[in-house]
Amino acid sequence: MSRIGFVWLNIIGYVGVLIVNFLANALPIAGRDTGEISEMYPVLVTPASYAFSIWSLIYLLLGGFVILQALPRWRNDPRFEAIGPWFFISCVLNSSWIVFWHYLQINISVLIMLALLGTLIILYLKTRSNTSLWFQAKEDKRDTLPAFLFIKLPFSIYLGWISVATIVNISVALYAADWGGWGLSDTFWSVAVLLVAALLALWIGHAYNDQAYRLVVIWALIAIGIKQVDHSAIAWSAWGLASILLIAILASIISKSRR
Repeated sequence: MSRIGFVWLNIIGYVGVLIVNFLANALPIAGRDTGEISEMYPVLVTPASYAFSIWSLIYLLLGGFVILQALPRWRNDPRFEAIGPWFFISCVLNSSWIVFWHYLQINISVLIMLALLGTLIILYLKTRSNTSLWFQAKEDKRDTLPAFLFIKLPFSIYLGWISVATIVNISVALYAADWGGWGLSDTFWSVAVLLVAALLALWIGHAYNDQAYRLVVIWALIAIGIKQVDHSAIAWSAWGLASILLIAILASIISKSRR
């Protein structure tokens, strides 16, 4: 497909996601709004409802991405060429997840969420100079303010949130299946997955100098602590991990300023 073809495909995908997200709560799809479904599965890693307002920021930044990739000056940016159909695929997966979630097809929604996570990892790497997950990224000489705001930042925040959402989605599926946790408590598993999310944020933040990803995880951890305040071990673990990530961000900023 030509570059112009991908431009229009991305626009169609983005508009489609906005429409499906609007209908999800305006109709609502299957007679249930998205938050109502979350309340049906009271897993201990669900964040407070205000945390989901981050979707407004994600869609705003993705809107900037869609506009930027359509501008003649930016069409030949190699990152847009590398992205190819992956952004459109992410839009299809996002919309599909909403439909299956609303129809309470939880296991299928997990598979779609994992596919979306994988697609966003690909998009994340393709918008950066280093395409390997395993080595520290080099400074990208192509970065300007528009490139940072509407090529890198959207996928940092999107990937950060979907990383957390995947953990929640899998937890919901296990709850719905009455998984016994191999004899270990729900609190143990909840703290364990929060630790995994925090370690992932520490690693990505270091490898890609990506403080935005860390901030998204901090946002989620604080909201989880607020939602689960009656479960003190989970709440304080979430807030403690958020504090560690915040310290890591400050340390990274100080280190960079001294170079």
